[in-house]
Amino acid sequence: MSETLFTNVNVLDSTGSQPYAGEVLVRDNRIAEVAAGSGQIKAPAATVVNGSGATLMSGLCDAHTHLSWIDQAGLDKIGIMPVEEHILAAAGSAKTYLDSGYTMCCGAAAAKPRLDVVIRDAINSAQIPGPRYLANGPEISTIGGLGDVNPSHINAYSFVEMINGPEEMRRAVRMLLKEGVDQIKLNLSGENITGNVMAEETTMSDEEAEMAVREARRKPGVRVCAHARSNESIRMCLRLGVDIIYHASFVDEETLDMLEEARDRIFVAPGIGWLVQTAYGAGDWGLTPEIAADLGYVRELEAAIDSMKRMIERGVKVLPGGDYGFAWTPHGTYAKDLEYFVDLLGLSPMDTLVAATRLGGEIMKQPDELGQVRPGFLADLILVDGDPLKDIRILQDHDRLLAIMKDGQFHKAPSARMSHQQEVA
Repeated sequence: MSETLFTNVNVLDSTGSQPYAGEVLVRDNRIAEVAAGSGQIKAPAATVVNGSGATLMSGLCDAHTHLSWIDQAGLDKIGIMPVEEHILAAAGSAKTYLDSGYTMCCGAAAAKPRLDVVIRDAINSAQIPGPRYLANGPEISTIGGLGDVNPSHINAYSFVEMINGPEEMRRAVRMLLKEGVDQIKLNLSGENITGNVMAEETTMSDEEAEMAVREARRKPGVRVCAHARSNESIRMCLRLGVDIIYHASFVDEETLDMLEEARDRIFVAPGIGWLVQTAYGAGDWGLTPEIAADLGYVRELEAAIDSMKRMIERGVKVLPGGDYGFAWTPHGTYAKDLEYFVDLLGLSPMDTLVAATRLGGEIMKQPDELGQVRPGFLADLILVDGDPLKDIRILQDHDRLLAIMKDGQFHKAPSARMSHQQEVA
């Protein structure tokens, strides 16, 4: 049995209560005790970490993760990248998430059928460092839909699985279930940057999407998520029982009513970081703000901000996760999304951190084990130099992450001056 006792910390427990000075005892891989004040927990054999007033909180969750996106400017590269190099790059992304304080990640698509599954299994067997991970497969698109970059006269090299009709959808889903994915990703709408299928176009039919949901449900626990920017594609998600809606930029009142009605079962992850950076931060890659505006990204960003505010008012669960892994949204900058939730969506820092922790436990399907600092929960914790409720941007500074613990083991150990072994009398 191993024990770690955090003392002299401000406990941010993700229940929504204000932080308090206290202590937290970790025994093996779970939080054993949490107490306010000092000297309340007796653990004579524990390794003591004196936080000196630092904030102890749950590790963070990214609800829209692409481990196999490799900071590329375009998606062609990840389609043609050899699998050997790609698996190494994805393993590097997994480590970067954990280095950044993210102990939970919800896979939003992989560039090849087994990439996510192999990385998930390697993390779970402690072969490589990384967050707890729900593995996805390649996005499933219709011919001519998002990700279909294939000239018709040569063999396919896209990062997506292309289907045409319900029976091809059935086969695609079954093949991914065979590989062991936790989630199935559908591309229901377009993306303006492609130039051939726009965000407000809905490219998949009800019959195709319904087949995907039906086949996924044959495997207990498997979820369906969808790239859905258009109003109609969001409605399709709600009609057919999709579990996670990515983006959801364009909504009308009727769709908001449907979202509110489904708020207990669905999650929305807008990918706000992608929109902000594509609109204003991609100039070094030829996508100037003027070009981005012409493509519709400024308009979509404004629409998405308004849509998310209205969803949040109606109690819809909106989570951070910004589609990181493009050249202008590089790996390691994930906590920018938390800043955007405060500055653009108008959430308080507390509500933002609850969305990134407690709701993270929900989207990871472990609401009673992940995302909170409470007895019995798994010991996925970060020790932060400062108070993120006063300045949420400190979570972007990896040097301010004094310690990172996953499953009761330190990925980033506290400095020697903070930690000591108690002497047992």
